[in-house]
Amino acid sequence: MKRALLVAALLLAAFAQARAAETNVAVAANFTEPAKEIAKAFEAKTGHKAVLSFGSTGQFYTQIRQDAPFTVFLAADDETPKKAVEEGFAVPESRFTYAIGKLVLWSRDAGVVKGQETLKAGAFDKLSIASPKLAPYGLAAVQTMQKLGVYDALQPKIVQGNNISQTFQFVETGNAALGFVALSQVIARDQGSRWVVPENLHDPIRQDAVLLKKGATNEAARAFLAFLKGPEAAKVIDRYGYGTAK
Repeated sequence: MKRALLVAALLLAAFAQARAAETNVAVAANFTEPAKEIAKAFEAKTGHKAVLSFGSTGQFYTQIRQDAPFTVFLAADDETPKKAVEEGFAVPESRFTYAIGKLVLWSRDAGVVKGQETLKAGAFDKLSIASPKLAPYGLAAVQTMQKLGVYDALQPKIVQGNNISQTFQFVETGNAALGFVALSQVIARDQGSRWVVPENLHDPIRQDAVLLKKGATNEAARAFLAFLKGPEAAKVIDRYGYGTAK
């Protein structure tokens, strides 16, 4: 009896392994930590594996157009996935908003960031932002400064990262006194000072996911997007400070 049960368990495990698949997911840098948690939970629940790559939305789209092997794209905006559908690189009707990002002005030092007045005073050497041409958070940072009427004055102080992770590193290492980063990057930090930028100062950072044409018949890719829409992923997304689509 015990042997029969063992054989059955081994056969079941072999069957599950045979059905397991992989999906290569291009993930906007701001979503790095929640994506790691979601991928781990996804694999535990389904047996499928999500292989994650992190970078800027603009750079990823260039790679996708050059036949990169991604099957799912988690962007930091909604325009790029829309363009991917329109230009024939993504599956129509697969696009949805998985998170709404929140922009933060952050310093690793306490007392440095005191709301918008910090930007208006300009009493700092370097301000880090992500490239507005490549990263939606960088564009939101520029829009914020323009809305506050400080962009021209602060331009000489700005240092740009290729993506929001590099932008964060500039501040973290002291190469910039402060910077515009994603709330998800600093939400768990007690140290430093920060100002959550009011959403009326920039366009909404709606982050869309889409199934790429290379993943159209990939079981793991479709399963990952379904999991991303579910309650387990929603709890992780909320915990990292993202909003959700209304």
